[in-house]
Amino acid sequence: MPDVDVVVVGAGFAGLTAARRLAEKGASVAVLEARDRVGGRTHTVEVAGVALDLGGMWVGPGQSALHALAKELGVRTTTQVMVGDGVVVLDGQAYRGGRVAGVLAGMFEQLQAATAEFEALVQQASPDDPWSTPDAAKLDSMTLASWLDERITNSQARLFFEMTINSVFATGSANMSVLGAAVYAASSGGWSRLTGTSGGAQQDRFVGGVEQMAAMLAAKLGDAVRPGFPVSRLSCESSGVRVSGERGAVVGRRAIVALSPMLSGRIAFNPPLPARRDQLVQRLPAGSVIKFHVVYESPWWRAEGLSGQVIAPGAPVAVTFDTSPPGAGVVTGFFEGRHAVEAGRLTPAERSAIVTDLLALAWGERAREHLAYVDLDWSAEPWTRGCYAAHFPPGVLSTYGPALREPCGPIHWAGTETATRSIGYIDGAIRSGERAAAEVLSALA
Repeated sequence: MPDVDVVVVGAGFAGLTAARRLAEKGASVAVLEARDRVGGRTHTVEVAGVALDLGGMWVGPGQSALHALAKELGVRTTTQVMVGDGVVVLDGQAYRGGRVAGVLAGMFEQLQAATAEFEALVQQASPDDPWSTPDAAKLDSMTLASWLDERITNSQARLFFEMTINSVFATGSANMSVLGAAVYAASSGGWSRLTGTSGGAQQDRFVGGVEQMAAMLAAKLGDAVRPGFPVSRLSCESSGVRVSGERGAVVGRRAIVALSPMLSGRIAFNPPLPARRDQLVQRLPAGSVIKFHVVYESPWWRAEGLSGQVIAPGAPVAVTFDTSPPGAGVVTGFFEGRHAVEAGRLTPAERSAIVTDLLALAWGERAREHLAYVDLDWSAEPWTRGCYAAHFPPGVLSTYGPALREPCGPIHWAGTETATRSIGYIDGAIRSGERAAAEVLSALA
């Protein structure tokens, strides 16, 4: 006899949402989580008395599922500060204010034209049915890099566009298809919304951090959530779906695997998954990112007319933000793509030196006087192995994409990569959990 109706693998926002909806409808659940915490690709730590999100952090217009959850749980948002001058660093030189326009003048026209053309392409892409996108097969056969090669010849313009791609996907344009990138962006309402701050996906943050919401969801589920329970095997048997690991086994009538595609592929399935599903997860790599925070006594740069944003195309750290809470100064940024891979071979102290050197170049020597530096290499995190989400190399979406959400017998799939809105975001994870729960409830009825 099954132990529970549904076994959920993964206690990120996708798994917790699915489990909650099932429990609300009277289904019994067990949520098995490899980590000793919940929250998945979100993680909030306290450093120097400040709550810092080392994982997912921002929320923007259109992310109604996450907004609704925060409102329900009583978690407030605060607007991302972008007041003051940004600083652009190119070839070891820092430019501010009016000087930035002069530096960018030569490349602006090409950058603007390519951005507008890609935005138009994104607006035609269909996240619900990528294969109905005009010229889908052609777009999926080429890399985003080759598409850009035909449109941007100015080296600085290309550097800026590539920086934006890395900021979104945590990998370079040579590693994904045009269709995959367009569908991802379309799921967030467009390229400008995806990359924007005011009016975009980085508009607001959560007071006290994001992980608190995952903890609240887990608390509602009580003992159903079992942390420290890595799953290594999933077998379909006459008694149900047996989900097992070193801690033991749980049998359910059905299972929801709420992991990234890459991690789901590391589970041993018996019988083996359909070939198309297995081939899909072999071809969906995660991006590479190291997120960091630098903590100061106060956001002193504001008094100097600076926004806290440093943009350094081609540098190991390409962008920073002022994410200061009341009573402290915090600068947040990222090593992304190949820079994250290279920085992952360094110690945190060595990465801290790279970051403070950049801030000192942009703002002056006062930037070295910080209270703390903290970072997290998500590629090294054992139960994540890459962020922000999976990306689609050429040919994958059009050939294997239909298997992304398709149940395999009693096994269902959740996770932000399986969403059709807000792919790669917490909002997308929540939506995927809702969909997977609805599938299971229909099957159990």
